[in-house]
Amino acid sequence: MLPSTFTPELPRALQLMLARGGASAEGAAELPRRGFLKLAVASGFALGLAPLAAQAQGAGAPDAALKPTQRPGAFVAIATDGTVTVTVNRLEFGQGVQTALPMVLAEELDADWSQVRSQLGTNDPAYADPLAGMHLTGGSTAVKNSFTQYRELGARTRAMLVGAAAARWQADPATLRTEAGHVIGPGGRRASYGELAEAAMQQPVPERVALKDPKRFKLIGQPTTRLDARAKSSGRQDFGIDVRRPGQLTAVIARPPVFGAKLRSVDDGAARAVKGVKAVLRVPLDRGAEGVAVVAEGYWPAKLGRDALKLDWASDAVDKVDSERQLAQYRELAGRPGAVHFDADMAPLATAPKRIEAEFVFPYLAHAPMEPLNCTVELAEGGATLWVGTQMPGLDGLAAARALGLKPEQVRVNVQAAGGGFGRRGVPSSEYVVEACQIARAAREAGVRAPVRTVWSREDDIKGGYYRPMHLHRARIGFDERGRVLAWDHVIVGQSIIAGSPFEPFMVKNGVDQTAVEGMRAPYPLPMRLTVHHPQLNVPVLWWRSVGSTHTAFVMETLIDQIARETNQDPVAYRLAMFGDQHPRHRDALKLAVDKSGYGKRKLAEGRAWGVAVHESFDSVVAYVVEASVKDGAPVLHRVTAGVHCNLVVNPRTVEAQVQGAALMGLGMCLPGAAITLKDGVVEQGNFGDYRVARITEMPTVAVHTVPSADPPTGMGEPGLPPLAPAWANALARITGKPLRDLPFKLG
Repeated sequence: MLPSTFTPELPRALQLMLARGGASAEGAAELPRRGFLKLAVASGFALGLAPLAAQAQGAGAPDAALKPTQRPGAFVAIATDGTVTVTVNRLEFGQGVQTALPMVLAEELDADWSQVRSQLGTNDPAYADPLAGMHLTGGSTAVKNSFTQYRELGARTRAMLVGAAAARWQADPATLRTEAGHVIGPGGRRASYGELAEAAMQQPVPERVALKDPKRFKLIGQPTTRLDARAKSSGRQDFGIDVRRPGQLTAVIARPPVFGAKLRSVDDGAARAVKGVKAVLRVPLDRGAEGVAVVAEGYWPAKLGRDALKLDWASDAVDKVDSERQLAQYRELAGRPGAVHFDADMAPLATAPKRIEAEFVFPYLAHAPMEPLNCTVELAEGGATLWVGTQMPGLDGLAAARALGLKPEQVRVNVQAAGGGFGRRGVPSSEYVVEACQIARAAREAGVRAPVRTVWSREDDIKGGYYRPMHLHRARIGFDERGRVLAWDHVIVGQSIIAGSPFEPFMVKNGVDQTAVEGMRAPYPLPMRLTVHHPQLNVPVLWWRSVGSTHTAFVMETLIDQIARETNQDPVAYRLAMFGDQHPRHRDALKLAVDKSGYGKRKLAEGRAWGVAVHESFDSVVAYVVEASVKDGAPVLHRVTAGVHCNLVVNPRTVEAQVQGAALMGLGMCLPGAAITLKDGVVEQGNFGDYRVARITEMPTVAVHTVPSADPPTGMGEPGLPPLAPAWANALARITGKPLRDLPFKLG
């Protein structure tokens, strides 16, 4: 039963968060759009803006039946010179959505692509995910969930432009057509979209529109250079960390060495004496901790001020996680009964002709984006504005309002491009945003009236928590000489990333965090018993690129490969036989990778071996065929061939880049040093010198091939990561004769 503060207009996750935080769901549901509707570019006009503004002010409008996410006014601005600016309802942090979604809209608009530009949105309700019902960039849903939405936005805009031209020429709209940013009428009449934009604003916004037959697509499916490519390659791209407001100050935070610790005493005399330091503030931090913020005229004086602090921390009241003790605890838990996710009969294990018993260990992983976390907060009378690269601007806006003592409608979140994130910028607790707001508020109360940009250092980021959880898997498998699995008994031990978050009520079922078990069993028809333990530890955890599939894919695909080896079967043929007719997308992706790689046809150089893996995540299937070797005792990955089934490909260059980037990140998980460890509650790693990430010199040749499809697109930001590590491990197992059980790899 829902608490009394719940309202059906808000998504359930937001309702739960508001109920817990004590904010008014009613107030959040009535966020005014007036301030967010001024999206026209200089000397241009936002199509649909007038009806939207009228509705925001309570007047009737022809498009009243449409949701904010369906109205062109918040998404399309056409200037008098014909420039079309498309507002993207997601965070751009390398996945290419700032090009892909404008391509989708421009396709239906029949825009001249050379005149299309893009910008990021805000926490306005119009920019919520149309299917999730909340502001969200995650789960590889950007193009998948907004594909139809942006097609319809483009089609509605086009219909309004045609209506304006028909009115001007006194013509039947059915006799007009559009092409490359123009409406074309009988007798060769032509009018540019720029000429028609102002009049088109007065046209009703159609509720229903006809969409193009995919056979007529001119943009969708074509390899297209990203709109932000020139800015990023030339160093001109601005990210959240680059925000500069008049009079802006920079803050850094001294954080406790143990998560959740508080301060006994603070000696800030030396810090206040550093030139440029404006304030030293004791502030509350995430998870009940305390910290000290140093606010200064720039990052360097703020850092010097922080270095000069003398702090005494009280950590006696918090648990101090130790990685060695944690592993022993996980092993002990794996021997106990846990929450049941799958429950097949395990009796055949006792009599199975062949058996495998295996234990896998996966460490904590930091997200380590190139741009560390940051958030700029500007307070004004009656409100606040935030500039931040966030995956959840709606949640963050509500959390910021609570932290600042404001109403939700008084907080505007301007989404900034981010230099990576991989899940770290989508924190249900809004931790780094709340901390920035706490500092801005404390600075204001201390008499510092200036915008404050809170910046994390690389060390803050790697030591600061919210990691991919550590996991232990234990499997007992019984199978026959043909490779037919008779029983598969499996246990997973790892912290839940969902427990305690607003998503818990619908993502934790029967005590099992669904993100921890995604990727288990399917697509293989296995009689599996799967039980799960979610211990609670004093280490903050969060989703990491491809979430549960970061570990489940490795376990499943290396064990399937081992069964094939032990029954003398080709690993590709074995998988295809198990797919049968039930998983055509897996079959097609794997066959494509095999065909393009030359697997089974081309002789490899001496010392090299093939490795294969295939995995579905976020509704897309990626199969890898790799070539690997061992040199001087270290694993080497030479070549990767990908077969990808993500249905309709909007921009082949984006898909290629995402698969290549995800493959490199998956490779990085395998390298020695790619682990976060703790000793007596303190994270032992602090920077790239002791936390390993893959470098360009380790990048293999990666060829990406996609299965043709006209079905609506599925996700691609994450699916390229999970099968890389198991494919590589399977190749190494063929070379060494020993299966790999842990990440990062241990060949010795």
